[in-house]
Amino acid sequence: MRLSGILLPISALPSRWGIGAFDRCAYEFADKLAAAGQGVWQILPLGPTGYADSPYQAFSAYAGNPYFISLDALIERGLLRESEAAALGWGDDPRRVDYGLLYQNRLQLLRTAHSRADARLLDAVAAFTRANAGWLPDYALYMAVKSASGMRPWNEWADEDIKLRRHGAVERCREAFADETAFHCFVQYLFFEQWAALKRYVNSRGILIVGDLPIYVSLDSSDVWAHRELFQLDRDGTPTRVAGVPPDYFTADGQLWGNPLYRYDVMERDGYSWWLDRLRACAERYDVTRFDHFRGLDSYWSVPYGETTARGGEWVTGPGKGFVDAIRRALPHMRIIAEDLGYLTDSVRELLDYSGFPGMKVLQFAFDGSGSGADNAYLPHMYDSNCVCYTGTHDNVPVRAFPAHAAQDALSFAAAYLDCQPSEIPGKLLRAGMASVAELFVAQMQDYLMLGEEARMNAPATSEGNWVWRMAPDDFSDELVGRIAELTELYGRRRPS
Repeated sequence: MRLSGILLPISALPSRWGIGAFDRCAYEFADKLAAAGQGVWQILPLGPTGYADSPYQAFSAYAGNPYFISLDALIERGLLRESEAAALGWGDDPRRVDYGLLYQNRLQLLRTAHSRADARLLDAVAAFTRANAGWLPDYALYMAVKSASGMRPWNEWADEDIKLRRHGAVERCREAFADETAFHCFVQYLFFEQWAALKRYVNSRGILIVGDLPIYVSLDSSDVWAHRELFQLDRDGTPTRVAGVPPDYFTADGQLWGNPLYRYDVMERDGYSWWLDRLRACAERYDVTRFDHFRGLDSYWSVPYGETTARGGEWVTGPGKGFVDAIRRALPHMRIIAEDLGYLTDSVRELLDYSGFPGMKVLQFAFDGSGSGADNAYLPHMYDSNCVCYTGTHDNVPVRAFPAHAAQDALSFAAAYLDCQPSEIPGKLLRAGMASVAELFVAQMQDYLMLGEEARMNAPATSEGNWVWRMAPDDFSDELVGRIAELTELYGRRRPS
């Protein structure tokens, strides 16, 4: 079935409280997607953000971001008063997220809401906590101890016993931080209650949600703290090897992500149960899951801890087909998109073919000068239907800014291939994606809005100015909805009624 969709993170939705959330604007966005004939809403990871506010560096692989909880819904429920939310600062620019203000103010309001929860609501939170016993108690305790430790990551905690989860320390801290852990369980209950309601509504409009599964988890997370044996760490919790990608056409030093690497040999012994639990959570949370850095399952770039760039790393064999087989056996109906971008080898391509998962084709990569002309695998005439075509991902510039980033010979090739003037390339990229044989075509919302560099979501290998762009309330106009609908209809991608 041919479909198209739009990539827009929850954080980038309009909202009067500083960041996109599960509120009225999210529901209205779903309505406009439906009116535009779209069948997919793709989002970025939903976890509680840590370092540099990146959704790929979350405090938990399971927990939800408290910033996305709708304050309006809490006001309607009587847990907050409008005046309490309005009295706090949320930033002066509706197109930018001010994470500093969110950090100062959001949890303060959620604590107020928690203080007003009645017995019925607290009973629901308790039931939710029991139903999520595999991750929520550890996460809530982690955040409580982390807060008491000046928000330092677990491997820097002064209390060695709780840092290393020695006998009796977890129970002692659960008792000492009972109120704080109860608060974090309450927050997660609100998050998932609201997310489930939004997802039901989106699905009722005939739209699938594509979620994002980061391949790695943050060192500063409850997952690593609670499962040290699954990661390449020393006895004190310091990583021995960390993740990244090698130098390439775009970055001379590569990218040093810094996430601890997995001990796949240990994971294999119980059939990758930790991974399968994580994938089950994604299958419940999303309709389709984008598996980030899928090529790392074939081989991954391993960098000695302490290096300042990724240049000193080496390729190490990943879990490969055995891992894919484990997914197939445990989750035979799970829908996965394999993010197979980066340095691809024959063995990576073989693993993708073996999995049967659709890979990704990024149109900007077809014309960035790094490929081989007419044989570039990202050119539409090279596709088969089992793929997802993107104008660009969250790591790319919006299409309007693409010509300014491309070399002159690449632009000349793009203009010839797309049969247009260089100034027309952004719009032609959208049409080329829509016209391609790919079963699914996805464009960033910024691409349809024809925004430039200022609307870029993330610039890889940088740690400032990312993840802050937001759509203004009137951007997704009825006129734009109509234009997208016409394009979608023209190329046979309108979702079934």
